Amino acid sequence: MAYQNTFRRYEIKYLLTPEQKQKIMARMAAYMQPDQYGRTVIRNLYYDTDNYRLIRHSIEKPVYKEKLRLRSYRQITPDAPVFVELKKKFQGVVYKRRIALPQQQALSWLSGKLTAPPCQIAEEIQHFCRYYGRVQPKVFLSYEREAWYCLDGSDFRVTFDDNILCRQQDLSLCSGVWGEPVLPKGKVLMEVKTSGGIPLWMVGILSEEHIYKTSFSKYGAAYEKLIFPHLKGAIFHDSRTV
Repeated sequence: MAYQNTFRRYEIKYLLTPEQKQKIMARMAAYMQPDQYGRTVIRNLYYDTDNYRLIRHSIEKPVYKEKLRLRSYRQITPDAPVFVELKKKFQGVVYKRRIALPQQQALSWLSGKLTAPPCQIAEEIQHFCRYYGRVQPKVFLSYEREAWYCLDGSDFRVTFDDNILCRQQDLSLCSGVWGEPVLPKGKVLMEVKTSGGIPLWMVGILSEEHIYKTSFSKYGAAYEKLIFPHLKGAIFHDSRTV
């Protein structure tokens, strides 16, 4: 199956109440429609160093940051395809590069047991792994997503994520969904994704409903909930910087 392997876009986030979500969905139905998959459960394995260098740098809100993850859109078998994704953000613009591989091959490659597949994106991911040294799965993060696409054929997209869960045990995309909740109680995460500007009709909806953008990272929130409480007072010895 063909898939898009490169993205360059803005990703703007909003925390909503369920009531705000329903109002937005009702009003944007004239311009957008849900995608063909309906409500899906997305599973991710986030990679990091032993001292969580990547996420510690990310939550400092630098001009440039990057992360590595494995992603599937359903519970899978060991040899089912997954996406290996390198996601970068520079001056507010998100760049995502990904390749699809069988899960076992992807895990073996990222652990250093296999050479990189012969393609440019794999070389970029390999460079990432060499630069940061040993990276490994640190957090399993899942969420239920509803995605909407524009009727006019533009790349403007809106997603709603809830039931965001994280854990540091059973780090496998073959596993079921369970873990600690990440979102504040009674909130839904909406993401607006576009390579250009937000349509005026959406700007009007957000303004009239008094909905304002926020800074929110799923992995960052998982780190602060699961990991950081146990690392308070720890001293990290790491002289390299991104």
